[in-house]
Amino acid sequence: MLVTAGPTREPVDPVRFISNPSSGRMGVAVAAAAVRRGHDVVLIAGPMNVPPPDQARCVRVTTAQEMLAAVERELHASDALIMTAAVADFRPKQVSEHKLHKQEMPARLELERNPDILATVAARKGDRLFVGFAAETQDIVENARRKLAAKRLDLIVANDVSRPDSGFGTDTNRVIFLAADTEPEHLPLLSKKQVAERILDWIEQRATRARG
Repeated sequence: MLVTAGPTREPVDPVRFISNPSSGRMGVAVAAAAVRRGHDVVLIAGPMNVPPPDQARCVRVTTAQEMLAAVERELHASDALIMTAAVADFRPKQVSEHKLHKQEMPARLELERNPDILATVAARKGDRLFVGFAAETQDIVENARRKLAAKRLDLIVANDVSRPDSGFGTDTNRVIFLAADTEPEHLPLLSKKQVAERILDWIEQRATRARG
C-alpha cells in the first residue's frame, strides 16, 4: 500500500514557505493500521509532526512536485494508493536563493498551480484502489462527490476541518465515506486510529469483492 501524509511546503526563499496546518497524524495512522494487518507499506511523507511507523518504508519529501515524483516512482508496486496528504495547491512562481529582507519582499507573491497528484496518476490507475481525502469547510458532501468523480477515486473520505474536534492537528476525525456505488456513510466522532481501521476495512472488503 502506498500512503501519502502530512503537508507540503512551497518555498518563497530559504526561510519562508507556503503550507497548511496538516500534522500527518491521519496518514501515519493509515500506514500503521496497514502494517499491523500485514501489508507492505510505503509512506511518502511531507514535513510531519509525528514519526512514521517503524515497519513502513518512509520516503521524505518537501514540495508537491517532489511528492508527485515519489508517487509516480512507487505506484507501480502498489495495489492501493491512499492520499491523505494535504498538498499545497499553489507555489511561488519565483523562489529566491537567499533570504529576502523586508525591503526586498514584493507586495504580492506571484503564484502558479501545483500538479494535482491524483489527477496526474489517474491514467495509471489500472486495477488499483485509489482513496482520497477532502478537507472541506462547507457543502461537504457535494464538494467531495465532485472530487470523487473528477479524480476517478474509488473512495473519498470527507471531513469538516472547521470543526474543533475534526481535521488538522487533532487526534479525532468526524468523516463521511463516499463511493460512487453507495450512499454516503456518516461516521461518528472517532480517533484517527479508528478512522484508519475503517478505511482499511473498506479497502480490504472492496479488494476481496473485486477478486470474486
